[in-house]
Amino acid sequence: MNEFSRQATHLARSVWRYRWLAVAVTWSVALLGAVIAWVVPERYAASARIYVDTQTVLKPLMAGLAFQPDIDQQVRMIGRTLVTRPAVENLIKNPVIGLSKGSPLEDERQVDALMKAIKVELQGGTNMYAISYRDVDSARALRLVETLVGMFMDAGVDSKRKDSQEASRFIDEQIKLYESKLVESENRLKDFKLRNMTVASTSNQDYFARMGALTDDINRLRVQLSAAEQARDAMRRELASEEPQLPSDAASAQASYTPELDARIETQKRQLDEMLRRYTDVHPDVLTTRRTIAQLEAQRRQESDTKSRAESSKPRVAAAATNPVYQRLRIGFAEAEASVASLRAQLGTQQGRLEEIRAQAGRMPQAEAELAQLNRDYDVIRRNYEQLVTRREAASFGVKIDQSSSLADFRLIEPPRVLPTAVFPSRIQLAAVVMILALMAGIGSAYGMTLLKPTFSSERELREFTKRPVLGGLSRIQDAMALDLERHERLRITGVVALFVTVHLGWIAFLLMHSGN
Repeated sequence: MNEFSRQATHLARSVWRYRWLAVAVTWSVALLGAVIAWVVPERYAASARIYVDTQTVLKPLMAGLAFQPDIDQQVRMIGRTLVTRPAVENLIKNPVIGLSKGSPLEDERQVDALMKAIKVELQGGTNMYAISYRDVDSARALRLVETLVGMFMDAGVDSKRKDSQEASRFIDEQIKLYESKLVESENRLKDFKLRNMTVASTSNQDYFARMGALTDDINRLRVQLSAAEQARDAMRRELASEEPQLPSDAASAQASYTPELDARIETQKRQLDEMLRRYTDVHPDVLTTRRTIAQLEAQRRQESDTKSRAESSKPRVAAAATNPVYQRLRIGFAEAEASVASLRAQLGTQQGRLEEIRAQAGRMPQAEAELAQLNRDYDVIRRNYEQLVTRREAASFGVKIDQSSSLADFRLIEPPRVLPTAVFPSRIQLAAVVMILALMAGIGSAYGMTLLKPTFSSERELREFTKRPVLGGLSRIQDAMALDLERHERLRITGVVALFVTVHLGWIAFLLMHSGN
């Protein structure tokens, strides 16, 4: 404490030595500061606060029914992009605000200055946004903040509506594109099925089963055909060895018998009835049997005509087969021929079907690959088309929701207002600061002179400064006149300081009276 007092006393003595220099510096700094405070224009701050409520009751109710964008992210993006060059240029062009317009270069500078002066801040990590602006004209600052608040609140609604319209337009264009793709894919699939109707409708396992069954049928028919040909050849040999005519006495004896042709015709008809129960009218065996019946009936008519002509004209009877054994062999040979023809026809038909199925089976892998590719393309296009239609409905529902009520509620918590006093540094604040700085500058200049021209008021100060011992000192004795002069000097300094404080307080009062003008 004693050391502090000693230092303070030393400082006071140093300043007292150059007191008039300190007074001059103080008044000079004060006058210069007063001029600066009067020249520098005061600035007024206009501000407003907006709260964006994105947690509305409608949002959870519409979950899953309509597409909902990230409203919080959109609002933050609006806050970041509110002070952009195009927006600030529109503010300058707005005649309501009253911003001065000059040359293009001045306008560019003004745009840059406004982009730095306008503040849009997110407070507390919530959806509370503060918009502020400082200007020398309080009314102009208020109008600019009001315009920014309107732009912020309108941007949220317009941006969401614009996004919904753009999304709906894009989805409609994509749906039209996918409709044409879907029609083309359906036509390709239809044409492929028409070209490969038998191939595409049968699997590989069906082809192999059908080829195996047809091979078995062909082998069976070949065995039956070989047996039928052997039976026919044997019948031919027997028929060649048998005499068709009986002796005359045997022929006369047989004249009274029923003709064999009727029996053969009846036999063939019974066989035909049995075949019709198992086969259709176009079956080879049915057709062969009918031809045989027709031949026998023609033969019977021919023999009847021959007998009638013989009886009428009594000519020599033609040599007809009268041997019953020969006739039966002939009937059996005809049946054998019919059976061989039927088996050959069946064998040819089955072989043709086998070759056709083999050819189809060869085309089956390629057809399956083409069909799988066509189905895959069709399924992808159809699935995308259905998803687009579903999303269009959801987007349409979202647009209706936007039209009826907004998912974000913009609330103006603090309307735009201007502070009644100028913001720092105002003229009054500058005046107070200038007074303090002037006093400090005066004291500092006096102390600086003592550092340039040091003096010592005691032996101790001299010893501490020189680091040498002091042998002795002389005492100063002041007379009454010296004391009186020193007292008058103190009074003059006190008056000057009092005058300085009074003038400065009056200056501050004057600024208070004219603040806001």
